[in-house]
Amino acid sequence: MTSQRLTNAEIALMELLWETSPLTARQICEQLYDNSAKSHHGTVQRLLQSLEEKGVVSRDRSLGVQLFSPVLSREAYGGRQLESLADKLTGGSIAPLLTHLLEANKLDKAEIKRLRKVLSETQKHG
Repeated sequence: MTSQRLTNAEIALMELLWETSPLTARQICEQLYDNSAKSHHGTVQRLLQSLEEKGVVSRDRSLGVQLFSPVLSREAYGGRQLESLADKLTGGSIAPLLTHLLEANKLDKAEIKRLRKVLSETQKHG
């Protein structure tokens, strides 16, 4: 599976698949371009092809219609991008990024509780 960045258009398509999947190309086209008079079927097909090549979308050909599903979860993609950002900005350390989020009040109580649990589990195991 790739760690490549996704384009904004690819992320928009992935958002649909993360929320509801599997979907057909037609369903994706209708949801992404609902109010458009122009056909965007070719665009959706190219995006799906690119996402499949990147290893983040799978295509089920077993039925009469092809169904697309995410292979990579939203959390896994976000985690990879966070690691990439940490590599670029802080020499690979995620601590400065987390510290910033905490100090800027960007994390709610549930997220802080989850972080505490993860930290506690990590300390127990390692």
